[in-house]
Amino acid sequence: MSSFDLDAEFVRTMAKLLEESGLTEMEYSEGERRIRLSRAAPPAPVGFNPAAYAAAPMPAPAAVAVAPVAVVAPAQHPGTLKSPMVGTAYLASEPGAAPFVKAGDTVKAGQTVLIIEAMKVMNPIKAPKGGTVTELLVADAQPVEFGQPLLIIE
Repeated sequence: MSSFDLDAEFVRTMAKLLEESGLTEMEYSEGERRIRLSRAAPPAPVGFNPAAYAAAPMPAPAAVAVAPVAVVAPAQHPGTLKSPMVGTAYLASEPGAAPFVKAGDTVKAGQTVLIIEAMKVMNPIKAPKGGTVTELLVADAQPVEFGQPLLIIE
């Protein structure tokens, strides 16, 4: 097994590209030399504020009859809009601006619902059908993968 000089600046450049592109894994080889970088990207919870839950008073539990509910995973929901590309999802046109849509908003087919930045290009993502946005499944500036559920329109 032969050793080789590892160019730290090259590794930093690859790590930066990995982060900017939203990819979770990247490999580069030259002859018999090969370097592979990977990272785990845990999904960011949308709209969760742990401080608000900790400070809220908890009511006493009440006896309630609950009927079983069929839970459908977002990826299997018929109204799920999935990411057409790898990139970074933005919920508004610029930082501090109002979001394109929020849960509960009514949208029309063809209306821009978010933007995905891929390789410094802003790609508008449009609603495939009209309806009500029932759930946003990504946070602003969150990296997304191809086919990842973005939101649900019913």
